[in-house]
Amino acid sequence: MENRAFLSLGSNMGDRYQHLQAAVQLLDGHPSIKMVNYSSVYETDPVGYEDQDLFLNMVIEINTDLPPFELLEVCLKNEFLLGRKREIKWGPRTIDLDILLYNQENIETEKLYIPHSRMAERAFVLVPLYEVAGNIHLPGNREPLALLINRLPDKEGVRIWKRKNGEDGFGHSGN
Repeated sequence: MENRAFLSLGSNMGDRYQHLQAAVQLLDGHPSIKMVNYSSVYETDPVGYEDQDLFLNMVIEINTDLPPFELLEVCLKNEFLLGRKREIKWGPRTIDLDILLYNQENIETEKLYIPHSRMAERAFVLVPLYEVAGNIHLPGNREPLALLINRLPDKEGVRIWKRKNGEDGFGHSGN
């Protein structure tokens, strides 16, 4: 599996943790996706549309044979399977799966924007990404992730909820 990607997962409806677990299991169970690493789970304040419950967020690193648009289709299908409804922009959701990075590629289309268009502005993305791969640089940005995080005004809205510890159900199946 020659492609390296990072995905952001978020949930703020129902059993948030169960939604994250189910999404990880669906992704890791796909024959063309292998989970490599995952972050702790963070509880985060909503961004954009703020009149909603707190989120649980995390980042996973995967290896995949899928090209980026096929990976997007897998993510969208899994969101649908887990009850995602798109009613309010940035509104409540059972699960949100976003492709943050795909190798070092830059893709800008109506359907897909890699690196994710607002990730450098969002502590709920950068904090768990830093935990998984603190030494990477965002494409087109030479600054280390730690420096980007340090500048963000909303980093206090990202709090550890469940530390990564090997017993929390996010271990990969060994595909």
